[in-house]
Amino acid sequence: MKINKYILLFVPLLITACDFLDFDESIGRSKEYYYTYFAETEKLVSHVYSFLPTEYDAIDGALRESATDNATYVWKNSNVQKFVNGSWSPIITVDDRWSKYYDGIRAANSFLENFNIANYDRFKYNTDYDTSIKRVQYYPYEVRFLRAFFYFELIKRYGAVPLLTRTYEINEINDVEQASFEDVVEFIVSECDTVFQYLPLSYTSIPQAETGRITKGACYALKSRVLLYAASELHNPGNVDPAKWEKAALAAKDLIDMNQYQFDASSFDMWSNANASLASKQLILEARDGSNSNSFESRNFPIGVEGGNTGNCPSQNLVDAFEMKDGSDFDWNNPVHAANPYSNRDPRLDKTVFYNGSTFTGTNKIETFNGGKNAQPINGATPTGYYLTITLAPTNPVRKPHNWILFRYAEILLNYAEALNEWRGPDYKDATFTLSAKEAVNLVRSQATMPGFTETDKIAFRERLRNERRVELAFEDHRFWDLRRWKIASNPTVIYGVNITKDPVSSAFTYTRTTVESRVWHDKMYFFPISQSERFKNTNLNQNTGWE
Repeated sequence: MKINKYILLFVPLLITACDFLDFDESIGRSKEYYYTYFAETEKLVSHVYSFLPTEYDAIDGALRESATDNATYVWKNSNVQKFVNGSWSPIITVDDRWSKYYDGIRAANSFLENFNIANYDRFKYNTDYDTSIKRVQYYPYEVRFLRAFFYFELIKRYGAVPLLTRTYEINEINDVEQASFEDVVEFIVSECDTVFQYLPLSYTSIPQAETGRITKGACYALKSRVLLYAASELHNPGNVDPAKWEKAALAAKDLIDMNQYQFDASSFDMWSNANASLASKQLILEARDGSNSNSFESRNFPIGVEGGNTGNCPSQNLVDAFEMKDGSDFDWNNPVHAANPYSNRDPRLDKTVFYNGSTFTGTNKIETFNGGKNAQPINGATPTGYYLTITLAPTNPVRKPHNWILFRYAEILLNYAEALNEWRGPDYKDATFTLSAKEAVNLVRSQATMPGFTETDKIAFRERLRNERRVELAFEDHRFWDLRRWKIASNPTVIYGVNITKDPVSSAFTYTRTTVESRVWHDKMYFFPISQSERFKNTNLNQNTGWE
């Protein structure tokens, strides 16, 4: 079942961003102050959490999906267009997270160097000591996970990066050298394995029962993802080391075997029920955006609707990827499909895309046919004929904090299916792997009320599984990275939409697949360039191939 990527929060937040790395002793706020009072230490941990990504406006208002074949961004002045037209470089960077994540790593390292749970012994006779210490005991392990997560965010962009596990003085930080991608992966996996032992399954029995904190499940989810990336073509060319796939499959299996996560028994709509989505047994970890807003909705609601501004517009490429309800491919050459391209489709399509005739905010219907109220030639109308499915109207006076999904159970099943198939094939099972790749993906398909896979050939299963991952995880910030790790980002570079005409007499619609834009791709783009400003500061940093 497709989970809502844009969940609203109705619970108190743990996370508040603040900067406590520059301690001010002139007002009695020394380093010791922050590490000897429970409330102040919590602020330090919250600061590290604040570096978790919430990707509603990842690139100048656009989702990263709009730099893939899943979508396009309607406003051409957004920096996401530099990904599309190839104008980015070490001088003109896009989505450059180098400084952000090294700031987060420095905050984590500072905390780990200074935290000592014995500092709170002086409060052991206070009535709230037992309650507070139960919460504090997990802090260093949560911070170690966060540091590992930040490193994953760096290596998936840049490959080799400096591996810093302590704080550095200003006179030494600009002499550090890069560790290999493989070394950083090994570090992340080791950290996940270690902190897993000390973290709880959930915080329901911990005082305040906070949600959004790092759990055992989050550790295995990160381990699963990083090992999947490490086994993929970009980092394991020609499958030179098949054992990497076994490791990735085992990591996903460890999380599955926890029996902590599952699909919910009832098929409620997570797109419109925020309380249910937070309680969902699918949810492993989310990042909190504490600001009350509906700006994301405003940026993506259809033009022609009060408060709508348009933004990320799903492509025909993506819409075509959603199968027919019986599991067969959608085919423009089939006259029945072409006459009504949204009938009898995978139900996840409706939960992802507003198309011509979609109902929203009551009885209103989307009109993306030529001359329709949500269509061109209106300035800012979708160029593809599609809008994101958004359930909160931007004119709604209720504004809520938002929640960005980082890990959920469906991804882990798809990770497992991919890794096991690449290692042994779709039907392989043994005493360790008691769930086959086919059975794992069919759990996801069943929840979506779609028929299961029947492929027995590894390559055929691979192609269909990649498509399943595309539609199940659409707009959850996977497609951009999947295209890179699979090394298939060079094809396709043509983005399609649909041209819709309405017969003035019969009111019947005619649908025609059309080209919206062509994109630039160079293989150097599989890795991001390291900003030239960073290399001016540190001449030991080697630039990624092709960006010199």
